[in-house]
Amino acid sequence: MANRHLSRSIVLQTLFEWDFQSEEKKRKNLDDEEVKEILKRNIKEFAPGFEDDGFVFSLLEKIFKKHVTIDEIIEKAAPDWPIDKISVIDRNILRIGLTELLFGDRKEVPPKVAINEAIELAKTFGGENSGKFVNGVLGAVYKEIGEPGKEQISKKKKQEEIIDITKLPVEMLGGALVYKKKNDEVLFAFVHDVFGYWTLSKGKIEAGENEMDGTKRAIKKEIGLDIEIEEKLGENEYVASHPEKGKSLKKVVYFLAKSEDKELELEKSGGLDGARWFPLSAIPELRIYNDIIPLISKAIEIISKK
Repeated sequence: MANRHLSRSIVLQTLFEWDFQSEEKKRKNLDDEEVKEILKRNIKEFAPGFEDDGFVFSLLEKIFKKHVTIDEIIEKAAPDWPIDKISVIDRNILRIGLTELLFGDRKEVPPKVAINEAIELAKTFGGENSGKFVNGVLGAVYKEIGEPGKEQISKKKKQEEIIDITKLPVEMLGGALVYKKKNDEVLFAFVHDVFGYWTLSKGKIEAGENEMDGTKRAIKKEIGLDIEIEEKLGENEYVASHPEKGKSLKKVVYFLAKSEDKELELEKSGGLDGARWFPLSAIPELRIYNDIIPLISKAIEIISKK
């Protein structure tokens, strides 16, 4: 829809102006009317007689409301690019695309439309590689949230998108379901990611490390715990997309591990925003990735037999 493409272009221009302001003034503009005046001026200048201003103001408001979360998601999806190192055009196109992809009305703007519109903005206003970069970041997030709407893609297109994982570079990771005992109660350590899921702490196993040593180091780095590995729980693998390096196959080995009674110290990371101990009774209420649930069930069974 031409009007909607113009709407996004006007929002991008407004974000571009806002992003050049000082940090103090930008924070202020999240709560005052000045940025809306910039938007009104841009509508008048670039689209006189424009009739879709409701969509424009709604989109801008959503971006500001979810601004912090969106930037964290960008850093998770593009770990080699801190938010302030991404060009001002590209990062604001990503803010628009992610807002529509994650927080928009999917009946009004389907996920694929949100991604394609952002790519078009990047090709029009960004640099030579902006389209590829934006596509990579949004594509990674789209896969992370389960590819909503994918069932609507034709079978032919699905077949074209099949990935031969045997040809992908492999990255090894180690993770653990860590537990501790406190006052005769068993508590489990979970980390919370920016997509809203509670999951298990994990990290990259470096070259030359064995699985156990690599996992111990990764857990210590991510949540500050010295762990004692007790038993292997299982393995899983998934295809990850990097905006510049492309796709890779990540293989994760998970262990059951015990820790001393200590508070979690979450490493500052663009992908995680929380870490907590939970009693067994609270786990069914948590939002957890499906591939993690069997590992948790196995761990609980092992602990119950001790």
